[in-house]
Amino acid sequence: MNVSAIIPDFKPRTPRLLVIDDSDLIHKLLRTRLQLEQVEIHSAMTADEGIALSRELHPEVVLLDIDLDGQDGFEVLTRLKEDARTRDIAVIFVSASSEIMDRVRCLDLGAIDFIAKPFEMAELKARVRAAIRVQQLLRMLEQRAQLDGLTALWNRTYFDQRLAAEFAEARRHLRPLSLILCDIDHFKGVNDRYGHPFGDEVLARFGAILMGGRASDVPCRYGGEEFGIIVPNTGISETIDLAERFRREFEEHRWKRHPGLVLTASFGVADLTMIPAAAEREELVARADIALYAAKRGGRNRISIDPLPMAA
Repeated sequence: MNVSAIIPDFKPRTPRLLVIDDSDLIHKLLRTRLQLEQVEIHSAMTADEGIALSRELHPEVVLLDIDLDGQDGFEVLTRLKEDARTRDIAVIFVSASSEIMDRVRCLDLGAIDFIAKPFEMAELKARVRAAIRVQQLLRMLEQRAQLDGLTALWNRTYFDQRLAAEFAEARRHLRPLSLILCDIDHFKGVNDRYGHPFGDEVLARFGAILMGGRASDVPCRYGGEEFGIIVPNTGISETIDLAERFRREFEEHRWKRHPGLVLTASFGVADLTMIPAAAEREELVARADIALYAAKRGGRNRISIDPLPMAA
């Protein structure tokens, strides 16, 4: 299975390079000489600007000078490594310093390389390319670690991280955000009667159905037979339609090994309009969870938006 082809939001981007240097000449030189490289170049003239851009852009590589106005590169590197948002960025020092202890200090603080000024452009290009390759590999490995091995959906860890990001964006830009929590009805009975291998087949099929939604949706395996779908930029009505599509497709699926078997799932739906303006994302999850249990109490194989389930 080609996992990268089925990850819902796996979108390779052009690598980003951030240059933090107080010399305008260095910025112009690098933009000119690196223009044919497959890299997106950003510039910062001060330490604070560089740190802010690092948090905003999360570049693959930062080229950092030691001597900056107001704050030296060592302090900048320390601040980057202390921040969870920027600690994994590869930092290469580019400096005119010839002091061995400066190089040692750079590496001890977490830089991956040191290039002396004046630098040979071919060498700088090669070192930047190598750093980018390593960063891209690490990012791919991190993403793989956030996939559920059975369904190839994102796992609970990714769900929590992504929901936090989507929730913050929706609040900041006053955009709609919905959440679907769902699980397979009587799944324990399926395992008990037909065996765990068939149970795994059922989970994988349900995951494939959820993956067939819109490109912007984020389906995840929440745990066991329970799943969550983060639905950005979408209000409750359209999200209910999406859940109904999933519900109907799963109910209508015919199992080759058990042609007469009909399996169903229940869905709980919530959106930001259902929670207070000051509430955290956990409240959105709680409302979707309450709605899911309302669907279960209402007879299963249906969708609920707490408190009243909608019959199929």
